[in-house]
Amino acid sequence: MAQQSGFGRWIVVITAVSAAIMELIDTSIVNVGLNDIAGNLGATIEDVSWVVTSYGIANVIVIPMTGFLQKYFGRKNYYIGSIILFTLASYGCGISTDLWTLVFFRFLQGVGGGALLSTSQGIMFDAFPPSQRATASALFGLGIVLGPTFGPTLGGYIIDNFHWSWMFYINVPVGILAVFLSLTYVEKKPDEIDIDRRQIRIDYFGIILLTVGVGALQYVLERGESDDWFDDNVIIYLTGAAVVAIPLFIWWQLYGTRSPVLDLRVLKNTNLAVGAILLFVVGYGLFTSVLLYPLFVQRIIGFTATKTGTMLIPGGAIAAFCFPLVGKILSKGVSPRYVVMAGYVVFATFCFMMSTYNAETQDPDFLKALLVRGVGLALVNVPLINSSVSTLAVAELPTGIAITNMMRQLGGAFGVAITNTYVTQRAAVHRGDLIVNTSPENPLFTDRINALTQGLASKGINALDAVTGAYRNLDLIIQKQSLMLAYLDTFKLAGLFFVVSFPLLFFIKNRKMDAATAKAVADAAH
Repeated sequence: MAQQSGFGRWIVVITAVSAAIMELIDTSIVNVGLNDIAGNLGATIEDVSWVVTSYGIANVIVIPMTGFLQKYFGRKNYYIGSIILFTLASYGCGISTDLWTLVFFRFLQGVGGGALLSTSQGIMFDAFPPSQRATASALFGLGIVLGPTFGPTLGGYIIDNFHWSWMFYINVPVGILAVFLSLTYVEKKPDEIDIDRRQIRIDYFGIILLTVGVGALQYVLERGESDDWFDDNVIIYLTGAAVVAIPLFIWWQLYGTRSPVLDLRVLKNTNLAVGAILLFVVGYGLFTSVLLYPLFVQRIIGFTATKTGTMLIPGGAIAAFCFPLVGKILSKGVSPRYVVMAGYVVFATFCFMMSTYNAETQDPDFLKALLVRGVGLALVNVPLINSSVSTLAVAELPTGIAITNMMRQLGGAFGVAITNTYVTQRAAVHRGDLIVNTSPENPLFTDRINALTQGLASKGINALDAVTGAYRNLDLIIQKQSLMLAYLDTFKLAGLFFVVSFPLLFFIKNRKMDAATAKAVADAAH
């Protein structure tokens, strides 16, 4: 296949990165708008969370199957078809007048979106010669980080200034342009031109097991906390489905079929097995930080949605600056393992920095922490993916890359689940610890109640209501303090994940990809 060059090459880059960013933005853009969507559609907050859950379930089901789907339909056809599906589903989300129509279109959006993330990098890599693939990988990695980072920024601006439906309508012109550019500039690989689908065996049973197992697991992780975990029958049934389907899927892929939809034998490769675990941790850190930071600054500090998002921009800018540098470092022959080690240390530093903040923390401190986060993400994402697949045979690369993508996505889902659960549990613990001090024998408590009572009385409130109001205000203060301490504990927990998993980096073998392997990664990656 001929290499793209000049103007055409950069059109392919812009198209591929934009499509990936568009998909990843939609994983987080609606988070800041759930209250508005619930109010407009007459839904409860619990039900409207399906807008997020349905997208995540579809994503995590499609991602591991993309290798097979690209082979069956041809990469260019599959890519363009996915953009069309994503764009039409985005429009469907925007025009939805009831919750479950919106949930349906969000699921379709997730199906198309999972394919966008999984095919964009390979298409972009084909525009570069092997010597420049590290730079291309860095450019794509930038999109991986900027999508979840800028999703809340864009969502907050739209919610504060426009109708929530514009969170979906903005995808439509981008999708139409991406389809046109892909038809014009993206070339087919030789093996895409004459596909004989009669020769391709479809692992129907494997697809069903993967869909049931991974879909059920994703649902349990995303909905468990809000549905009271095993007090809810649906959670119990789907946990059972995951427990049965996932081991059966593993057995079927290893021993039950000659044409597995996801050949798990590649996990015998040490680099891939260790890299998959580490990418799970990276997904946990990426999505947890995107979830925790807005909650902390909005509920504790009092930021607006727009300011919350705007504060993320400098961190995204430093990541944009660092990604090309990472690409150059890798292209010079520096071991990806050392770059990932640095990224682990930097990202853990961000988590521990955030765990020391409080309600009096000023904007510059948050900016400093978010800048550290941007550097950490730039150092860890692309080098870790490259290390994970660097020792695979060429034929194993599509499956290896599908596994790394799935593990990063599952890490994000696990991160959201453990964050919600841990925050709830720690807030209850801290509230209990603080309430112990609310005793009449405690002079500090008595002084605080008297001060609050006098403050309310000075505003013309009668003595009895002033005392009642003082106790109510103190209870709200305790709630806020408990929640703040729970957030700090959760940031610390995220940092510990990176610390505990750090020794696994020493099990990754140092190997620089040769040109043939780099080209194969280009054909199969993401």
